[in-house]
Amino acid sequence: MIASCLCYLLLPAARLFRALSDAFFACRKNALLAKSSSSQVEGDFAMAPRGPDQEECEGLLQQWREEGSSQVLSTVNEGPLVDKGLAQSSLALLMDNPGEQDAASEDKWSNRQLSDLRAAENLDEPFPEVLGEEPLPEVEGPMWAPVPVQTGAPYADCAVLPMGALAAEQWEEDPAVVAWSIAPEPVPQEEAPIWPFEGLGQLQPPPMEIPYHEILWREWEDFSTQPDAQGLEAGDGPQFQFTLMSYNILAQDLMQQSSELYLHCHPDILNWNYRFANLMQEFQHWDPDILCLQEVQEDHYWEQLEPSLRMMGFTCFYKRRTGCKTDGCAVCYKPTRFRLLCASPVEYFRPGSELLNRDNVGLVLLLQPLVPEGLGQVSVAPLCVANTHVLYNPRRGDVKLAQMAILLAEVDKVARLSDGSHCPIILCGDLNSVPDSPLYNFIKDGELQYHGMPAWKVSGQEDFSHQLYQRKLQAPLWPSSLGITDCCQYVTSCHPKRSERRKYSRDFLLRFRFCNIACQRPIGLVLMEGVTDMKPERPAGWAEFVLEEGTSEPEPDFPRTVGTIQHCLRLTSVYTHFLPQHGRPEVTTMPLGLGTTVDYIFFSAESCENGNRTDCRLYQDGTLKLLGRLSLLSEEILWAANGLPNPFCSSDHLCLLASFGMEVTAP
Repeated sequence: MIASCLCYLLLPAARLFRALSDAFFACRKNALLAKSSSSQVEGDFAMAPRGPDQEECEGLLQQWREEGSSQVLSTVNEGPLVDKGLAQSSLALLMDNPGEQDAASEDKWSNRQLSDLRAAENLDEPFPEVLGEEPLPEVEGPMWAPVPVQTGAPYADCAVLPMGALAAEQWEEDPAVVAWSIAPEPVPQEEAPIWPFEGLGQLQPPPMEIPYHEILWREWEDFSTQPDAQGLEAGDGPQFQFTLMSYNILAQDLMQQSSELYLHCHPDILNWNYRFANLMQEFQHWDPDILCLQEVQEDHYWEQLEPSLRMMGFTCFYKRRTGCKTDGCAVCYKPTRFRLLCASPVEYFRPGSELLNRDNVGLVLLLQPLVPEGLGQVSVAPLCVANTHVLYNPRRGDVKLAQMAILLAEVDKVARLSDGSHCPIILCGDLNSVPDSPLYNFIKDGELQYHGMPAWKVSGQEDFSHQLYQRKLQAPLWPSSLGITDCCQYVTSCHPKRSERRKYSRDFLLRFRFCNIACQRPIGLVLMEGVTDMKPERPAGWAEFVLEEGTSEPEPDFPRTVGTIQHCLRLTSVYTHFLPQHGRPEVTTMPLGLGTTVDYIFFSAESCENGNRTDCRLYQDGTLKLLGRLSLLSEEILWAANGLPNPFCSSDHLCLLASFGMEVTAP
C-alpha cells in the first residue's frame, strides 16, 4: 500500500523534473552538455533531446506556478538527495535573470552533479535504473577498500589478494607485501608427505642453498712437513705414513629402534639409500688407508658396504655382535699398503657371568706395513689396530671396565713382540665415555683405583648422584675364571711356557697314578672278589685329599691387586677434546641435542710431563708419530646445521681421521 502511494506521488514529480531538466539543458547549458555526451548517461537521469524552445519552458514554468510550488517541493524533498539538489538548482536558474543563472548554475552544478557525471564516464558504471533506489554513500579516500582475510579449510592462514588492476598496482607498490603470493593449489591427500610421528610437527630440512660444507667445514691440522710422492718423509729418518679413520656410521636398525632421537631430522635424510651414498662419498673424499667402523649392520655390510669398499681397494674384516644383535664392527685396510699378519675377533660375552652378559664385540688386527721396493733392505715394525664399541648403559661402568680389560688383554697378546715389548698400537672406537672420565683416564694413564667408586661415574655420561641406591665397584672387579689379571693380561701371557724340555724320573711319574679320584670307591661299583675289592695302596708321603662331590675345579691361582687395575700399553689420545680457537669443547656426537665426545683414537706414545709446550702435540715422539688430524666441531656449529644427522653428515657421529708416521729402520 505504501509503495503504491509513493508511486502515485513520485510519478508526477518525476515528469515535472524531467521537463525542467530538458528546458534547463536546452537553454542555459549547451556548453556543459557538449563536454558530457548524453548517450553515455542512462536511467531516470538521462538527458532528453534538445528540441523544446524558450516558449515551452515559459509554459511549463507557468503551469508549475499554477499547481503550487508547495506540492512539488514537498514531493521533491521526499526523493533522493541528488534529485532534490538538481530540482532546486534548476528552478533557481529559471526564475533568476540569465546573467546570474550562468554563474549560479556553474557553481552548484559543478560542485555536486558534474563530479558524479565525470566519475560515471571514467568508471563506465551506469546509475541505478530503478527510481527511488538508494545510492551508495559517498566515502572519502581510495576507491579500493582493504580486502578482509578470507580463511578456508585448505588455507587457514592465507589471505586472498584483490585481482583488480588498480589494486594490483597498489599491492605491488607496498613493500610490506612484496614477498606475498597467492596460495598454491591444495596438495591431494595421497600426495602429501607422510610424517610417521603423530602429534609432533614436521621439521622441514633447511633449504639446499645453505652451504653445509661451509657450516661443517673441518680443518686439517698438520703437525709435520709435506710428505713426498712415495708416502715417506725425510727428517731424522724415513717414515712410513698412513691415515686411519674411525667412524660410527649409525646402524639403520638401531636408528629405527630409537626413532625418538631423530625427530629433528627430515625423513628423507634418514633413508638408508641416501645415507649410504653420503657415507661412501665421505670415504672417497678422505681416502684413508685403514678404516675402522662401528654400528655396521650385517646385511648392509655384505650387500652394499663390503662390495663397495672392495671396489675402492679395501680388504675388510667384520665381527657381528653376539646374541640376536644385527650390527657389529669392521676393520678395512688397503692391501697395497699393509699385509695381514693375524686377525682376532673379541667377544665380551661370557656365559654364566652376571658382569659379562652383554653382546658387545671388538676386532684386533696385526698388519705389516709394505714399504716401497726402491728403499732397499728396510723394515717397519708391525702395527696393531683395535676397534670396538663398548656398552652404552651409563649406569654399568663395571661392565665397561671389564670389556675394556678383555680388549686390552687381547691387544697385549697380539702386539707383544718376542723381546717382551709391544709394537705400535692404535686403539679406536666408540667407548661411550666422556673425556677425563675414570675409563678415559685408565686408558690414557694406565692405572685406575676403582674400589668403592659408583658405577655410573666410570663413564661420566650422566650424573646419578641424586639417586638413593648406587651400584659401587667392589674388588676384584672380574672373577679369576676370566683368565685375565689386574694388569689386563692373559694368565698365559704372564707365565709363558718354557722352551726347554724337562726330564722326569719314572718314580716321579708313577706317583700321578694315585690321584685323589683313584683312591675313592665309585658309588654303585659291583663288588667282585679279586677285581674290585682291591684298594690301591697310597705311597708313603702322598697327602690324602678327598674331592667333595659337587665342588668345581679350583680357579687359576695368580696374584690380584686390591681395587686397582693397570695396563702397560702407554696410549695417548689423538685429540685434545678442546677447540682453542673457539673456546669450546670438541664434539663427536649429539644425542638429544647435547654435544659430547665418546669416540676416540688412541695410539702408542709417551705423554709429555711439561704442559707448557708451544706445539699442539702433548706427547713425545716414539715409534709411532702423529703427523696430522682432522679437526672436530663444537656444539654450536652442529646446531647451526640442524644437529646430527643432517643432509651433509649422514650419521649421528662425526668421523675421526688422523695421519701417522712409523720409523723405517735398516735390518
